Amino acid sequence: MAFDSWLLSVATVLASALVLYAMGLFFNKPQFVVNGRTVLITGGSQGMGRALARLFAQKGADVIIVARDVKKLQAALEYIKAAAIRPQNQRFHYISADVTKPEENERIIAEATAWNNGTPPGIVWANAGHAHPTLFLDTPIETLRSQMDINYWAATYLAHATLKAWLQPLHNGSRQKRESAHPPSSKPPARHFIITSSTVAFVGVAGYSPYSPAKSALRSLSDTLRSELNLYNGAAAGAHSSSALPEVKNHIVLPGSILSPGLADENKLKHPVTVMLEDGDPAQTEDEVAKAAIRGLEKGHYLITTQFLGHAMRASALQGSPRNGLVGIRDTLFSWATSVAWLFIGPDMERKVWNWGRQNGVAARNKA
Repeated sequence: MAFDSWLLSVATVLASALVLYAMGLFFNKPQFVVNGRTVLITGGSQGMGRALARLFAQKGADVIIVARDVKKLQAALEYIKAAAIRPQNQRFHYISADVTKPEENERIIAEATAWNNGTPPGIVWANAGHAHPTLFLDTPIETLRSQMDINYWAATYLAHATLKAWLQPLHNGSRQKRESAHPPSSKPPARHFIITSSTVAFVGVAGYSPYSPAKSALRSLSDTLRSELNLYNGAAAGAHSSSALPEVKNHIVLPGSILSPGLADENKLKHPVTVMLEDGDPAQTEDEVAKAAIRGLEKGHYLITTQFLGHAMRASALQGSPRNGLVGIRDTLFSWATSVAWLFIGPDMERKVWNWGRQNGVAARNKA
């Protein structure tokens, strides 16, 4: 009887919290401010990166895009600038760089800082990446390495360069002198480092072995950075200066299929078994993904998916990743349902792959 009363109380609290959340009574304070700030995005000349940059321009940000191809960068910059809400006041810039090299990422942050009047960009998005979806044994070692370079190391190098620029004073143990006996009237907006991963970080799918390990590694990196940043944010809060460094937050966005020229190129490489496993999966346009990602950031979310299937995959694979505020309650309930669903989905996916091999052999290729 006592247990029943306890269970009823917990259920009431959870239900009340969810109702209040739905009514917008929590997190009314903006969690992701971009108006008047400088945003840097790698992979910004096309696809999701270009869509993100345009959306930031519409929200009043100064924007820096990074990619290798200068012509694509110039065309993208014109497309992005056309969306500015204050054309006379907003600034736009591009940097041509190879993000798979650590020294290039150092240069990117240095150049962006100089362009931004000596202040590092307050929002940095590691978005560069592309998939080479082939079977593991069909993939040359050089390609396996290059997939890690562009999909993992590029984001890692940028994170290292960015966080050094933001946190070096605290890392060195230096503290600013208190300028006033009273705290400042307003706290500076948080800085945000964002990584684009993929839903393949949640589920292993035949044909993505060159790509999914890098995206999974990004999730682990992001979770670890999330933990470490508490050290620096705590140090900043306890420093002698009440006007010390802004809080630093990190986030990871995990979209599914994005309708883009890149997806068309990937589909030419995919083994038919990969095509079969993805049959019926929802795809989003570049703009839909960008809007969904920024909505999640504005809500203060950490682990961000952009459509229903991604939400289900996230809920089933949360493990130790931080939950998204009160949405974490929904995710926890959702995870119970998806845990049961995986009793059937997992074996079904494995059976489909086994049956394909039995009926077609291994060497069959997608002729599309």
